[in-house]
Amino acid sequence: MKILVTGSSSHLASVLLPLLCEQENFSKIIGIDINKGNFTHPKFEEHLFDVRSIEIEKLFLDCHTVIHLAFVVLRSNLKAERKNRDLIRDINVNGSINVFQSAINNQVKKIIHISSAAVYGAWPDNPPLMPETQNRKIMHGFSYAEDKNAVEDWLEDIAPRTETDIICLRPHVILGPKSQPFLLTLLKQPFYPYLPNPQPFTQCVWEDDVADAIVKSIFTDTSGAFNLATEPAMPFKSMIQLTHKLCIPVPVNLLRFLHEKLWKLTSIGEEPGWLKGMSYSLAVDASKAKKELGWKPSLSTEECIKRLIK
Repeated sequence: MKILVTGSSSHLASVLLPLLCEQENFSKIIGIDINKGNFTHPKFEEHLFDVRSIEIEKLFLDCHTVIHLAFVVLRSNLKAERKNRDLIRDINVNGSINVFQSAINNQVKKIIHISSAAVYGAWPDNPPLMPETQNRKIMHGFSYAEDKNAVEDWLEDIAPRTETDIICLRPHVILGPKSQPFLLTLLKQPFYPYLPNPQPFTQCVWEDDVADAIVKSIFTDTSGAFNLATEPAMPFKSMIQLTHKLCIPVPVNLLRFLHEKLWKLTSIGEEPGWLKGMSYSLAVDASKAKKELGWKPSLSTEECIKRLIK
């Protein structure tokens, strides 16, 4: 069985690729990325391509599954182009569509798209735990969530018109030693947004558990969307308190103001959209993944935080 992975030099790929190569059923793993990765294995074959390139289609021949990880998550990684919204949308949306269309053209059996719980948005009327049937709602000004929604819109439209099975995994914030450094920095600092009670709830999921869900998705006959998150959901304030004896509350409006100024005037930080939903809960129900994929997170929320900060 031949598997193709886009974004093969990404943080999540560094956890996923070794797991894929351990599977006896997988004879070859094809990786696509614009950057050369550090992973090597007899089964792994790396190709340096932009996902928007028409040349990638030849790599999809005889593939059983395409796993799409390639995405601009943090705009600071683009350095001088980090504020080029048109470029980011082109990579994220048009690049994804190019990958999916190449897979469909080559009659690939399954597409696994790594989406995000951010597609639901953080809103005052969100239920305590959102199932996959919850309407996706775009948080305008948060490019990552905007583009994840646009990609899911395209997949939702094409799904009834193709024989390729499509799975959208929607992990919450992915934590682990190989996760985005920005997230580690966020959890290591002692500040939290001062908000009135009841506090908004959020979640996370361990990187190895996301990789496990991807592998389980390859072997299932099901399709559709699946939330991935650990339990219990908890306030960001409580997450910070797990690792700091002294925590400092900062008015959320002041946090947003300072964050926006840093974004506009320096090369520090990420787009303001990352703080856009901090005032409201965004927590998901992962019971569908447990039931249909046989997936189970290995760590609780508290264990994720404590293990990451060690």
